[in-house]
Amino acid sequence: MSGGSQLRPLTEPHRPIARDFKDAAQQSLQWITDDLLLHYQRCSRRAYLDTHHDSAQADRPSDYLQKIKQDSAEHRAAVLEDYEPLCRPQYQRGDWRKGAQETIALMSQGVDYIVGGVLLNAVENDLYLVSRPDLLVKQAGWSVWGDWQYAPVDIKLGKKPKLDYQIVATFHAYVLAYSQGNWPHESWLALREGRYHSVDLDQQLSKFGEALEACLADLQSDRAPEVFIAHSRCDLCRWFSHCYETARDTFHLSLLPGVTPARYSHLKTQNLTTVSDLAQAHPTQLAYLPGFGDAVAEKLVHQAQATLYNEAIARTPTPPLNGFVLAPQDLPSAEVELYFDIEAAPDVDVIYLHGVLVVDHRTQTEEFHPLLAETVEDEQTAWEQFLDLVLRYPQAPIYHFCPYEAQTAKKLTQHYGSLPPDDLRRLLARFVDIHWCVTEAVTLPVESYALKHIARWMGFEWRDSDANGAQSICWYNEWLTTGDRAYLNAILRYNEDDCRATYHVKQWLTNFAKPYWQVTTVPHLTASA
Repeated sequence: MSGGSQLRPLTEPHRPIARDFKDAAQQSLQWITDDLLLHYQRCSRRAYLDTHHDSAQADRPSDYLQKIKQDSAEHRAAVLEDYEPLCRPQYQRGDWRKGAQETIALMSQGVDYIVGGVLLNAVENDLYLVSRPDLLVKQAGWSVWGDWQYAPVDIKLGKKPKLDYQIVATFHAYVLAYSQGNWPHESWLALREGRYHSVDLDQQLSKFGEALEACLADLQSDRAPEVFIAHSRCDLCRWFSHCYETARDTFHLSLLPGVTPARYSHLKTQNLTTVSDLAQAHPTQLAYLPGFGDAVAEKLVHQAQATLYNEAIARTPTPPLNGFVLAPQDLPSAEVELYFDIEAAPDVDVIYLHGVLVVDHRTQTEEFHPLLAETVEDEQTAWEQFLDLVLRYPQAPIYHFCPYEAQTAKKLTQHYGSLPPDDLRRLLARFVDIHWCVTEAVTLPVESYALKHIARWMGFEWRDSDANGAQSICWYNEWLTTGDRAYLNAILRYNEDDCRATYHVKQWLTNFAKPYWQVTTVPHLTASA
């Protein structure tokens, strides 16, 4: 590693960043760690609950979260293999003062690499910044110990140098500067696939200062930051149940699909802060707000009304798209219909299951076909088995939920050269995205337009109530590790239920749409998609 930012030596002008924190600190707040700052950037409420609430009230980590932690630990170990010999300060976790003493002792000796080091910066007598970079690397330069200094390295499982990672890397550099008496030449992120990113400290220093000051201001409050539920961000958080209960008790608008943090801030300016408030609003009251417009305004008001009264509301028909115009009763139906759902394991880069439910209205039969790659090497075989099956029914529409299945079908066909271009176009033209059809046709009293939320409201239940896509990734990993077919059987049961749920939603939508839809369109993945 080389290069990086050349910052001026540590001098008094940098002190106000630290001094400003004292007014925000409270007596009970003693340690501001790098992990706390990372969590704060993603959710200020998470950081507050971590420091002010009993961790016994938090959720137990899911299998998927445990897997992520294990993958992260393995990635860290793989990166550290390139740095030998490693020196590690000896201290008990949480005894940051002892850890800092041991780390400073190693740095003063000039050891090449320090793993698990601790750096402290006293903001006030009772408040410390605690930096724990994964690695400290000795470099040429100057410090309080002599003609050498150190640079921090943070090891992250991600592929990209996210801003929150870079802010934490700047935090490490900032605290390190006070320990060694000089700014490090660089601060690094060690990412997946052997990628290293040198953080621009000059660019990130002001952002770090703003984030840290805001963090301390929120943590000193006697009230937690306002709850905001965003399933994509919150579902794996250990405080999800706690926050979700708060949101449900207050009928918080974040439980409505389409209410983003930015839109919520604009709704608050109109004194619309609850579901009942929004349900009584008129779309024209919202359409002029930034990021709204007529369509969004109508959708959000309908969403609040559907939720408040627990009923489905037909949407205003939209103009035809892509040239495909269908009457509701013709939402493509055929003597044979196929319902398709994919399972993938991104950590081992394999599409391992193509589940297809064949519904034959001629014989009134339903048959599920699990086309499975039991090993990573079997991916192509499973895909070709899928093609053999669907090509037996050239007129059958292929229903799926969200674009992923159609996109993956195109990707696998091109990757393996399975079909000529014209055949691929004909195959993709048969794909029908039921999720698109639902969201264009109807507003439902659901918190998310994910398949489980929609199908459950419509009366469908999964045999394994806790099964989900993240859990299936864990099951497949356990299958590869243990060879226990019970994991495969759980995946197949879950995938079949996903296919049957898609069928259930399609039937419900067809019946619901007939009185309302005059014209609608069904998007197809074209060859240029």
